[in-house]
Amino acid sequence: MTEPANAQPGVWASIREALAGSPRDFTSVSLDRAIFLLALPMMLEMVMESLFAVVDVFFVARLGADAVATVGLTESVMALVFAVALGLAAATTATVARRTGEKDPARAARAAVQATFAGVVISVLFGVTGWLFAADCLRLLGAPQTVVAAGRGYAAIVLGGSGAAILLFLLNAVFRGAGDAAIAMRVLWLANGINIVLDPCLIFGWGPFPELGLPGAAVATTTGRAAGVAYQIVCLLRGSRRMQVRREHLRLDLPVLLRILRVSLPGMAQYTVANLSWVALTRMVAIFGAEVLAGYTIAIRIVIFALLPSWGMSNAAATLVGQCLGARQPDRAQEAVLRTGFYNAGFLGAVALLFVFTPGYFVAFFTSQPAVAAAATDCLRIISYGYPFYAFGMVMQQAFNGAGDTLTPTVLNFFCYWLLEIPLAYLLATTLQLGPGGVFWSVAVAEAILAVAGVWVFRQGRWKGQPI
Repeated sequence: MTEPANAQPGVWASIREALAGSPRDFTSVSLDRAIFLLALPMMLEMVMESLFAVVDVFFVARLGADAVATVGLTESVMALVFAVALGLAAATTATVARRTGEKDPARAARAAVQATFAGVVISVLFGVTGWLFAADCLRLLGAPQTVVAAGRGYAAIVLGGSGAAILLFLLNAVFRGAGDAAIAMRVLWLANGINIVLDPCLIFGWGPFPELGLPGAAVATTTGRAAGVAYQIVCLLRGSRRMQVRREHLRLDLPVLLRILRVSLPGMAQYTVANLSWVALTRMVAIFGAEVLAGYTIAIRIVIFALLPSWGMSNAAATLVGQCLGARQPDRAQEAVLRTGFYNAGFLGAVALLFVFTPGYFVAFFTSQPAVAAAATDCLRIISYGYPFYAFGMVMQQAFNGAGDTLTPTVLNFFCYWLLEIPLAYLLATTLQLGPGGVFWSVAVAEAILAVAGVWVFRQGRWKGQPI
């Protein structure tokens, strides 16, 4: 007996469909259903990433404030690597989604291969450079000599293995663009699941594993990411409902490669501008000492714990925009973005209430050192005031990226982060002598203004005519 065309599956059936990988055409199914089927696995994908971020610092915090500070500084350097990876990933998602919306899987596969070629070259360059200059990077960010001595091994392994992180982002962008959100979810669950299991084993020498201390966390991270990349490659070559790379696609296609790089470059600048602002803020926080820096690192990990699932929902908007524009449905694309923004704001608004009123409860899981806990509590509470704005800001950014308009969010990021956030942080922290709290307040203010500006520009609609 066939299901009626207008029948709506139940909640559990919808969840199973989303987690298994829906075969539906997201340009024709009801909009709320399309958002749900894409957003659920993308959010769960990011839940595991956020869980790893928290678990990692939970174990590292047992090694002391210098170890946590090392992780924070190394991640500031990795932020630059992620900027390049995310810029290339944004262009890849947009291109693959547009070709998928046009019902042209062969061109989507060729775009995936060209993006991977670019990713491999970039991975080698970053990996070699990071391995050779890890200690110099820590010094450049203002790390005390004790932190450099304790953390150079950790930084060398994480930065040297950064190629695995680049390819992990990039290949998951291929699956998201094609609408294979469930595969992207499974990849990150595998990679970060391995991370979480190996972390305490290699840090503390549990069972048959050697006790490596802080470098053990780096080995666990790199191993998990490499395993995730291996699984991605298998999935691409074996194929899925929406994406399969065949032998005829495995060749250099210079026009396609150049087109992806053209869209990628503003995207790389977009994330570089944003992530460099975080590096600048970390450098500013570091002048208040290792304990404050450790508290800041813990708080940011907790912030990320909530923001990453929210980012997953934003990724659904990027896929829908790309596919709807490919199917010549720009109005549906706009409605998808606005609905996703409201859903995301509701989610993060609820999380914000917890972090604003009970920040100490969450911080207590990671440290019992009074100075570290005080800094972490202040940071978590203040940054959480802007959560509903962050929700819309993330969706708007991903909507522009999904359309292939990577330049607009780059301009917005530059004005809001570099011309507002960083000067404001310096003014509040030093001139007005608010200390590290001034840095935290600058984040909340800048992100709120960025969200408002993003919504205003989005409603102008120029992104609807963006060619890819």
